Amino acid sequence: MIRVDLDVVLAKRKMTLTDLSREVGISLPNLSILKTGKAKAIRFSTLDGICRALDCEPGDILRYERDEAHD
Repeated sequence: MIRVDLDVVLAKRKMTLTDLSREVGISLPNLSILKTGKAKAIRFSTLDGICRALDCEPGDILRYERDEAHD
C-alpha cells in the first residue's frame, strides 16, 4: 500500500495546504484528497509541482507500506 506523508512534509516546511494549493495551482479539495490518502492516483506533473514547492523528493511524500492482509 502506498502511504502519503504530505502532512509531515508540510509541517516541516511550515506551510499550509492552502499555501501549497496556491503555489502549485492545484485545487484545495484535490490536495486534501491526496493528503488524506484517499487518492487513487497522482499525475507526475502534480507530484513534480508539489516537490518543487516543498523542495523535496517524491520519496519524502510517498512511501510503500506492506499490506499484510494481501500477503
